[in-house]
Amino acid sequence: QVQVVESGGGLVQAGGSLRLSCTASGLAFVDYAVAWFRQAPGKEREGLSWIMWNGGHSDYAESVKGRFTISRDNAKNTVFLQMTSLKPEDTATYYCAADLGFCTGSPADYDYWGQGTQVTVSS
Repeated sequence: QVQVVESGGGLVQAGGSLRLSCTASGLAFVDYAVAWFRQAPGKEREGLSWIMWNGGHSDYAESVKGRFTISRDNAKNTVFLQMTSLKPEDTATYYCAADLGFCTGSPADYDYWGQGTQVTVSS
């Protein structure tokens, strides 16, 4: 059974930082592209950053470029999202997703999803 789990969310003041982690079991994680998404109430799920299986390619949405950094440690089956200079508009539930074939920012391209972790940024 495939399981994807996010952690590291919480409450932070504007300008602060958080590091999210995504771990997976039940699949050969090293073969999968992984992406981070977020969804705020009443809004569509937004692709933030995605990284290839070997870390050789990654990309970011314009809304987070220069503030968020994605990385992965395949030895630990973990992908990280380092978030800095957080803003109140970053408040959302953050999701991690994995896919064997695609490495994109489109939610429809990902097969396996975590349950999400809440990030709240206070002003």
